[in-house]
Amino acid sequence: MLAQQLATTPLQRIDDAEFRQRQVELWIKRDDLLHTVISGNKWRKLKYILDDVLHSGSDSIVSMGGCYSNHLHALAFAGQALGLNTAALVRGEEPAQFNPTLADLRGWGMSLRFISRDAYRQLRHYKTPDSLPGLTAGEYWLPEGGACGLALQGVAEIIREIDMSYDVLAVACGTGTTLAGLISQAPVSSRVLGVAALKNAGFLVADVQAMLAEQGIYRDSWQVLLDYHFGGFGKTSPDLLAFMRQFQAEHDIALEPIYTGKLLFALYDLLKQGYFSAGQRIVVLHTGGLQGWRI
Repeated sequence: MLAQQLATTPLQRIDDAEFRQRQVELWIKRDDLLHTVISGNKWRKLKYILDDVLHSGSDSIVSMGGCYSNHLHALAFAGQALGLNTAALVRGEEPAQFNPTLADLRGWGMSLRFISRDAYRQLRHYKTPDSLPGLTAGEYWLPEGGACGLALQGVAEIIREIDMSYDVLAVACGTGTTLAGLISQAPVSSRVLGVAALKNAGFLVADVQAMLAEQGIYRDSWQVLLDYHFGGFGKTSPDLLAFMRQFQAEHDIALEPIYTGKLLFALYDLLKQGYFSAGQRIVVLHTGGLQGWRI
């Protein structure tokens, strides 16, 4: 079984002079080491969804994503491993030459249909497995990024693997699903921070609140930071890329610029601003996604 290949991931302390000087501890939950292909929150979100698909009698999963999508990449691999058909509605025009992500999707048997950005936005209205118009018998619809209640259950299991106390738990945000899952089980004494990877992401607050409300969870010890998107989803800057190179050189941990690079950059910047108090311990979730950084 695929789940048996995935072990608990380690916590690694980041020994950094900036944090030491301010007497703040920084730890990284290395979910990038979870699996060679389905790393980080991608597997966490898919775990119970795949179980539901198999028990529902469905034989196909239809989902959506961009041409570098970590979600689609994990889904295609898992589908092949479990004997499930997979199909994706991909944002944008079909490229003349496939990038490594798209090549993997095709190689693992995922059917790809490229659609306009307007049509893609409309797909976000469909939230449940049977809601997408045109589904045929045996097809199971999975929203963007695997955003659904079952995904929260898998993400919440991360909390049980963090076997120490902490004051802040931080994660990068795309759809907000991973953030919601962490909030749902985080200790009440801890604050959960989400760093939005996209521009104009204020909607994430309402989306996360809605996901939590569906689970009967209401708490206010969390926040989404909106000012570290570097121009938008997938956008970078020389400062961000230089920070990532330095971080990897000093700590031997690879980051990518879509999510984890922006997350760590934000935390270092907040440290300089005095956001964290002396004596606090921060745990950062490394959500993997390094495959999307291939060229």
